[in-house]
Parts: sequence; structure tokens; C-alpha cells
Amino acid sequence: MDEKHWEHFYHQADIGVRGVGPTKEEAFEQAGLALTAVITEVGSLEAKDLVKVECEAPNDELLFADWLNAIVYEMATRRMLFGRFQVRFDGNRLQGNLWGQPVDVAKHQPAVEVKGATYTELEVKRGEDGAWIAQCVVDV
Repeated sequence: MDEKHWEHFYHQADIGVRGVGPTKEEAFEQAGLALTAVITEVGSLEAKDLVKVECEAPNDELLFADWLNAIVYEMATRRMLFGRFQVRFDGNRLQGNLWGQPVDVAKHQPAVEVKGATYTELEVKRGEDGAWIAQCVVDV
């Protein structure tokens, strides 16, 4: 499996986000794109400004939820949207780079506000085809 992508999956009340990639890093990065795509068209974003985040957790699932929540926090406090992500792992620590731009309501037409990642359907695993999958439901 060398194809990376993001997707949404059905959940009754909220929205599931999933990142898939040949590495765990790429799965987390693609999930960042899926998170942004809940709010706006990812292609409408420019990677103008860099924001750095760090997370630490005892396992991959909690680290993934922390990663998504760090993105949500930066979106809310900086009033930005992010369309490019880079992740590096050092044990149970994640160092992430987020590139994006300030929200332009006319251009980005934000559909919803993501409140945060939940533990519902939270999973980080390597699939049978060798691809990494990182997913959970986000509260909107």
C-alpha cells in the first residue's frame, strides 16, 4: 500500500475522519486533511503560515486524538484553517507542523465548527494491506 488519502465515514450524529497512508506519519497527516475538509474545501487553502504543535500520550490512539485536538485548538484560537501537515514521532511524542492561513469567510465558506476529537471509533492500526489507518469521530 503506497497510496495515501483521507476520507470521511458515516456516524449518526457527528462526522468520522480517517487518514490512510503507507506510514503512521502519513496517516496522521491525511487525517488532518480530513479534519479540515469537514469545515471547508481543502483546495481553497494556501499554506502561508506555519504553526508548530507537540503532543505526548501513552499510546497511538490517545496521541491521535491529542493531535486532532491540537489542530482544532489552533484553528479556534488563531482563527486559521490548515491545509498541509507534517508529523514526526519520537516514541510517544508527536511533533507536528501545520501550514495554513487565516479564515476568510467569503473564500472558505466554513460549513461547521469542529469542537474536538472523540474516542468514538478511535483506532490507529496497520491494515492487512500494510497501510496505516488513523481514525475517530469528531464532534461538530
